[in-house]
Amino acid sequence: MPAEVIPPALHGAADPNDPLPTYGDRRRVRVGLLGGSFNPAHDGHRYISLEALKRLDLDEVWWLVSPQNPLKSARGMAPQGQRADGARLVTAHPRIRVTTIESRLGTRYTADTLRVLTRRYPHARFVWIMGADNLVQIDRWRRWSSIFRTLPVAVFDRSPYSYRALASKAARRFAKDRLPLRKAPVLAGTQAPAWVFLPIRRHPQSATAIRAGRHGAGGSTGGSRGATGHGAHRFANGAKP
Repeated sequence: MPAEVIPPALHGAADPNDPLPTYGDRRRVRVGLLGGSFNPAHDGHRYISLEALKRLDLDEVWWLVSPQNPLKSARGMAPQGQRADGARLVTAHPRIRVTTIESRLGTRYTADTLRVLTRRYPHARFVWIMGADNLVQIDRWRRWSSIFRTLPVAVFDRSPYSYRALASKAARRFAKDRLPLRKAPVLAGTQAPAWVFLPIRRHPQSATAIRAGRHGAGGSTGGSRGATGHGAHRFANGAKP
């Protein structure tokens, strides 16, 4: 098989502060991938990342700040670099990495990003992290079933989507691959398809509510620490197809 040809544009970092090389190191690390717009990043994202580190026995969590969600309007979307800078202000944790690597990889859809990452980081054990709300509608994502077949998936509960998520098309199709909760710590080392549904305490923060509040106050869409979600109970916003 011929060697993979890397377009020259992929060699340069889209963000000088990006901690990830286009090609990975050789450490056998367990990494959770949390993708989204992060428009803006907030404490809910950090909360779910810390829970994932602990409950999935991960070494790191990477926040994949997307260039542009194909299912979302670009209107009101802050530039990717600004969103990444805001996310770094929120993380404040040595095991949570913020990256714009998708811009360098040239991928637009999650299925493509995961396929490329597993090739470029062959020794890493990745887990795709998402909320119950995304499990409800993941069948709208491009080549969505390949996501489950590429990586194990951790689905964190998010009210009021619990029952709809577990009755969703994706949950039904991969029902035999669902692991019991006690298997969550070994999910990263389990061959895909495999997924687990994790109950979690509700977090009172929402990127949508933060944007609405800042728009009303004439503010920007950078990162946020400690702002309330105006009654919206979310842990993450903006996971992408």
